[in-house]
Amino acid sequence: MSYFDVASSAPLHPVARQALQASLDEGWADPSRLYREGRRARLLLDAAREAAAEAVGCRPDELAFTSSGTRAVHAGIAGALAGRHRAGRHLVVSAVEHSSVLHSAEVHRREGGTVSEVPVLRSGAVSPDAYAATLRSDTALACLQSANHEVGTEQPVAAVAEACREAGVPLLVDAAQSLAWGPVAGGWSLLTGSAHKWGGPAGVGLLVVRKGVRYAPQGPVDERESGRSPGFENIPAVVAAAASLRAVRAEAAAESARLRELTDRIRARVPELVPDVEVVGDPVDRLPHLLTFSCLYVDGETLLHELDRAGFSVSSGSSCTSSTLTPSHVLKAMGVLSEGNVRVSLPVGTPAEDVDRFLAVLPGTVAAVREKLGAPSATASAVTAGRDSILVDALGKRCPIPVIELAKVITDVPLGGTVRVLSDDEAARLDIPAWCEMRGQEYVGEEPADRGTAYVVRRVLR
Repeated sequence: MSYFDVASSAPLHPVARQALQASLDEGWADPSRLYREGRRARLLLDAAREAAAEAVGCRPDELAFTSSGTRAVHAGIAGALAGRHRAGRHLVVSAVEHSSVLHSAEVHRREGGTVSEVPVLRSGAVSPDAYAATLRSDTALACLQSANHEVGTEQPVAAVAEACREAGVPLLVDAAQSLAWGPVAGGWSLLTGSAHKWGGPAGVGLLVVRKGVRYAPQGPVDERESGRSPGFENIPAVVAAAASLRAVRAEAAAESARLRELTDRIRARVPELVPDVEVVGDPVDRLPHLLTFSCLYVDGETLLHELDRAGFSVSSGSSCTSSTLTPSHVLKAMGVLSEGNVRVSLPVGTPAEDVDRFLAVLPGTVAAVREKLGAPSATASAVTAGRDSILVDALGKRCPIPVIELAKVITDVPLGGTVRVLSDDEAARLDIPAWCEMRGQEYVGEEPADRGTAYVVRRVLR
């Protein structure tokens, strides 16, 4: 079995396993106590904090350990907003942030604050100028991930941090996906991370608050972790997290180059091997181990199951998976195809042979899924033809069926004729324009309908 989903969670690094087992015998006591066992636990905690701070590029007293990366994000945003409440209640985030950031933003909005989402380019990156233009005199906090968790695109953190500095606004960086590969450049003010993303144990997060940044912890606090993360520290897990971060950093330069060659191979070969595929995300400014592509006329859940049967664990941001009926907010913000979406994120040490086997298996797997769905040769059902137009009734049908039925009938109208696809599937709003771009047809727009929405496509090619 080839595990290709470290963007979700990386396997426990051997160094983390060793550190965890060793510290279970030494790090069980209360590090705030002055007796021998407490002092031993304190030494382990302090050493872990120093190692993690060195990897992040901050002072040890600026770094707190939390119970998860999500908790670090929630605490960081809430504390920074509270610390700067006199400046205003405006929060700026990018449209492709991790859900933990967007959930915090929604809470802030419900509590009376205002939130601005900065749009992204088709590559998934924000424009530094657009981000700077969103900052206001009442902006209390800005948030920007270092690299995207779904498509791997790296964000221009240094440029955005400079714009925030000029505006007097602190910048929180969610660095969960990138910390394994190096420190985050630029003058950021707060930073968060998650140990299970780099091969540490789950249940350990990092929250860094630079000296001089106004910060007011929210909720009940205690004396632990500078009041930023209450509760007894899980010292064995913290030690393992810090040890594994140091270990992956030592391997980062060599593994980054090697894994980038493998993901470049996948990016180049998939469109050659599989027709009607869109590879998304920035081809250059991206994480070395992660790539995403979307396949037309494919049910994302079925494709993931079939790849699992073939021995590959991958993930998807497609709307047609069991966990969601709407497209990934990242793919939606980018304006790219969502159906049949596959995210491949390679773990450290992935053999080239596994990638070659994936490339050998993928074409037949996609073809089998498309054949099962009847794409796109048969005459579409439930259509009413007019002289120069066809209405495709896809109400109640989920991704990728509306696009499949559109593809089946587009040649049944003359050049200049239109097809109206009636759909109540949220994915159609994203996937039909993407299909038009990929197939050289003209997307006219959407029209209101009695039920759902009518998406209008004009035939312009033979």
